[in-house]
Amino acid sequence: MSAERDLARLVAGMRPELNPGRYVFATVDGPAPAGVAPVVTIAEPEGLTLVVRQEEADAASLAYDYVAGWITLRVHSALDAVGLTAAVSHELAQAGLSCNVVAGFHHDHLFVEHARADEALALLRRLAERSSRSSR
Repeated sequence: MSAERDLARLVAGMRPELNPGRYVFATVDGPAPAGVAPVVTIAEPEGLTLVVRQEEADAASLAYDYVAGWITLRVHSALDAVGLTAAVSHELAQAGLSCNVVAGFHHDHLFVEHARADEALALLRRLAERSSRSSR
């Protein structure tokens, strides 16, 4: 399946899905500690950022201060597609929800406040439905 670039089709077909669990952002000076399997890593000059399950962070005594829900947009978005991140973040921002976006090769992944993850999912599903209706 080829990656989608058309914004209307991206938004209409994003099929957001909430992954189970609670995820946290932590940073370490070296590699991820034993027993920690990050779902995202980002190397920064200040250290290696890890996005991991909260229980793994707790077991490894990693410090964190943000607990997130992880939403995957199931549309296969092209890495050079324009506007999907803006459309999604705008929708969530209108509701006062922060959104940390990570692009994978096949999908975009959103980390939102865990306590409001179901609300974020509902907002994204409504956005997709509105886009689907307007493109018919």
